[in-house]
Amino acid sequence: MLLAGCAVGPDFKKPAAPDVSDYTSHPLSTTASSANVVGGEAQRFNKGGDIPGDWWALFHSRPLNALIEQSLVSNHDLKAAQAALAVARENTLAGRGAHYPSVTAGFSASRQQDPPGALAPVPSNNAFLYNLFTPQVSVSYAPDVFGLNRRTVESLKAQEQAVGYQMIAAQITLSANVVAAAVQQASLQAQIDATHRLIDINTHMLQILRYQHAKGYVGRLDVAAQESQLAQVAATLPTLVKQLDQQQHLLAILAGHFPGQAPAEKFELADLQLPRELPLSLPSQLVAQRPDVLQAEANMHAASAQIGVTTANRLPNIQLTANAGSTALAIGDVFKSGTGFWNLGAAVTAPIFQGGTLLHQQRAAKAAYVQAAEQYRSTVLTAFQNVADTLTALEQDAEGLKAAAAAADAAKVTLDLSQRQWKAGYASYLSLLSAEQADQQSQIALVQAQANRYADTAALFQALGGGWWHRAESGRADSIKADPNKADSTKAENEK
Repeated sequence: MLLAGCAVGPDFKKPAAPDVSDYTSHPLSTTASSANVVGGEAQRFNKGGDIPGDWWALFHSRPLNALIEQSLVSNHDLKAAQAALAVARENTLAGRGAHYPSVTAGFSASRQQDPPGALAPVPSNNAFLYNLFTPQVSVSYAPDVFGLNRRTVESLKAQEQAVGYQMIAAQITLSANVVAAAVQQASLQAQIDATHRLIDINTHMLQILRYQHAKGYVGRLDVAAQESQLAQVAATLPTLVKQLDQQQHLLAILAGHFPGQAPAEKFELADLQLPRELPLSLPSQLVAQRPDVLQAEANMHAASAQIGVTTANRLPNIQLTANAGSTALAIGDVFKSGTGFWNLGAAVTAPIFQGGTLLHQQRAAKAAYVQAAEQYRSTVLTAFQNVADTLTALEQDAEGLKAAAAAADAAKVTLDLSQRQWKAGYASYLSLLSAEQADQQSQIALVQAQANRYADTAALFQALGGGWWHRAESGRADSIKADPNKADSTKAENEK
């Protein structure tokens, strides 16, 4: 009884949270703002804030919400991840069967003839040709003295958790990819519209120059320069159209459809609202909510349990057996008195010499644990890098949008002055067209800067764990049903 209460091998201990207070060398509080610009609002980082489960709703776009919900239901990669979790869960339940006795029932019927004078025993009636019917029940049980079964189930459960967190990561990545694709689609469409206007402006400029060249007002060099300018602008259009079509195809695939069945929604940046309050999880919370970190931790746990499995394999194994049944020459006599039999048995087997196999398997399990531990540390560092990179990107995106907005304002002022001078006769029409061209180019740069803010905002939510613990359909990959941050603090209090 005392031996049955222990299990060989190390007991897994949850890694401690990193002893850092910030993600970047200089803590961020608020980004720059750009007045009267779509997506130019200042964003404030709420340190210690919680991530909402439907974080994409903060963009206040019903078509985007509908597309993400459809993708979470219909995406085939996500369905495959859910099926993988079901496989891991059933494997865990199957492994738990080793804790219980194994009971089998059998029935055999045979007709046998023994040669006269044979040494083999014959029935009491000395018949050499007879029928034999034998029903029996067999019970076997291996007491888990050294914890082999418990460590095996522990490893299977940890593997199930790892697959569960992998599925959750797939959900978060899917929703972030849909937002990024929608933002990119809106950005490309705006850039295509601006490029069409640029082509029209440059075409008009070329027509004027050709007319002036025919009248002798300008040289052929001026016409050739404008032809080159028009060709360069026109050359950018096919690339933008190709990228837009690819984004359409991507949105269809993410929603579980064929490329030709792209969703009808057409996104515009003006229809998206930039979230102003951005929750920023504490570093200690990040390792408790990022699914890739939790998956690496579960892999560590599984590797730790495997050390116990390989250790138990080097120790004696006890097997208890029991058989009960009946045997008779006629099927009607099977359950009559005097036909029954039973036996009880116990066996102990211990490995003596295996050519070093079991020893090296144990050493390999220990090395696998070291590998899993280092992979966990690497995953944690990558998680912190993702958050730090995204925070820096958001800070610089705000500065970039501010500069792009200033450039667009300057180009607009230049265009207004050029229009007034042209109407007053002080400037040529070519100067006006040049100002219009500069204005459209600044609008393209502004659209790109706006798209960067939206896309990197979505990337921040993804880097912080996506708030999956607030979504009921995500499910928990382990036995803790509450918020992971609260569960982590509860665990710490219990340890104290």
